[in-house]
Amino acid sequence: MPTANVAPPQFLSAVEEISSWASMTGEAGLPQSDKQAIRREARRERCVLHGLWGATAGLRLAEAFLSAFPAVLGQKVAGYWPIGDEIDTRPLLRQLQAAGAALALPVVRGPDQALIFRLWLPGMALEAGPHGTFHPPASADEVRPELVLLPLLAFDRQGTRLGYGGGYYDRTLDHLRASGSLLAVGIAFAGQERPVLPKADHDQLLDWIVTEQGALEIGR
Repeated sequence: MPTANVAPPQFLSAVEEISSWASMTGEAGLPQSDKQAIRREARRERCVLHGLWGATAGLRLAEAFLSAFPAVLGQKVAGYWPIGDEIDTRPLLRQLQAAGAALALPVVRGPDQALIFRLWLPGMALEAGPHGTFHPPASADEVRPELVLLPLLAFDRQGTRLGYGGGYYDRTLDHLRASGSLLAVGIAFAGQERPVLPKADHDQLLDWIVTEQGALEIGR
């Protein structure tokens, strides 16, 4: 569980390195019709961030996460295997496992279905899944996580997460939250922060954001 009173970081501004997001979004909320345009821009921006910080960001992410969540012994944590220019979660996964967390990775079962999570150990051979994902084999035990790490294209400080459009994590968080306590933690480069993102009624909000620059608890 997280430590109390973790101070929100001063997240990195990418304004000088990439196009300004504020000029695109303005101050007001955004209509849902803008989501696809935002996704395209966010993908371009994340690619730039990965080129700038990718070599060291994963290690710094792991340090920031474990500073905010030091008591992971025995916790069931769902991570994910990084795809493309997502921030590298592998150093974090290895350190969580070494610290005593029970680690799982998501499995895509099919369209319009919630994800399931199977136990993972470093060195385990992974199977290829849809959309470039990798997951443990069917022989691995299925678990119900208490903390879920989520990939994303962009986030804001209200806890809104811009995903890839498939709705897998929204369905999954809705299902898990209906069955017990859960922490949803967005994982990103700090420069993926946006002033405001569109939000639909079915969108599930994040509880925390962790980047290579620190951890932010939503609402604090």
